[in-house]
Amino acid sequence: MSLQLHWFLPTYGDSRDLMVGGHGSSMAGDRPATLRYLNQIGAAAESSGFESVLTPTGAWCEDAWLTTAMMIDTTETLKFLVALRPGLLSPTLAAQMAATFQWQSKGRLLLNVVTGGEDHEQRTYGDVLDKNQRYARCGEYLDVLRRLWAGDGPVDFAGEYVQVENAQLQRLPDPVPPLFFGGSSPAAGTVASQFADTYLTWGEPPSAVAAKIAWIRDLAEVQGRTLDYGIRLHVISRDTSEEAWAEADRLLSALDPATVENAQRALARSGSEGQRRMLELHGGGSAYSQGRDARTLEVSPNLWSGVGLVRGGAGTALVGSHEEVADRIAEYAALGLDHFVLSGYPHLEEAYRFGEGVRPILERRGLVTPRNRSAADLSGSTAFLSAAR
Repeated sequence: MSLQLHWFLPTYGDSRDLMVGGHGSSMAGDRPATLRYLNQIGAAAESSGFESVLTPTGAWCEDAWLTTAMMIDTTETLKFLVALRPGLLSPTLAAQMAATFQWQSKGRLLLNVVTGGEDHEQRTYGDVLDKNQRYARCGEYLDVLRRLWAGDGPVDFAGEYVQVENAQLQRLPDPVPPLFFGGSSPAAGTVASQFADTYLTWGEPPSAVAAKIAWIRDLAEVQGRTLDYGIRLHVISRDTSEEAWAEADRLLSALDPATVENAQRALARSGSEGQRRMLELHGGGSAYSQGRDARTLEVSPNLWSGVGLVRGGAGTALVGSHEEVADRIAEYAALGLDHFVLSGYPHLEEAYRFGEGVRPILERRGLVTPRNRSAADLSGSTAFLSAAR
């Protein structure tokens, strides 16, 4: 077994504290998402052994395609898991952009298909379809995308939402970028089972994750397909469990109760089934109001729901010593997960902490492929962390 570890590129900014917003709401950090800073995160992720960086999409962050394209020349092996929103550009253009990216980057593009969970945000882009219609359109869109990449000839498609005539590409992507896809609604499951290469879930307790994997696996089997599976989590990993939970307490204590209340009110209006499941983990903020100790928000061993008090989307973190975090990753891997998309505050420092603390443990356990690190990589990251402390 060799798990694939991915990091996150915060194109809305970064911070040492929990950041408020996302998933259709405005979001900004006190470390601006300049290209220089994002390149530093890319370098940290690359030297720490991450395969790719997930890059978000939305009105609250910088454009994923443009940002990652500008980072190709500052990295060597790092791949870019770029968010793609069907419906905001034609499938033929998206297929062409992917082919160009693969050619210029020498095959370092992965795609994360984001159907769009918030009606109000979609309308700002001129998309007036409801949630179920967006998933139906997404299926047609991905059908065209895959046909174009197959290169078997001109594509004609006349669906309810997508229409193309005599569409073809001058250059085919090499390799074809794998499609990552997340969603917890029945409509999402249908599309994922037909077109995704990797199904992604946000971080829920192992029993809930196992149930989601079984659900998608059954749907894919009907289609005669086999998928990979992944999970999106934040991480707070330290030398000791006490240090990690102390950091979770620090993040929690920096929150203003009014900010939490406002964030929960906004997130409760979300049309996303995945967001609803995130809110359920901490009772829509009730666990926070009943006690301000980080441990009150531990919903499963080392799984902390505190991030979701103010952040939309992925709202849980693995909190613990490097050994404990490795234990939890191994536990999720045993369920059938192949991909772990991780992040932490700040993303620059936490990439190094995970790479130096958790990854060597996973390597010793045979869960990830050992890698050769140059002396420059080792001295550079160690010196950075020493200064950061």
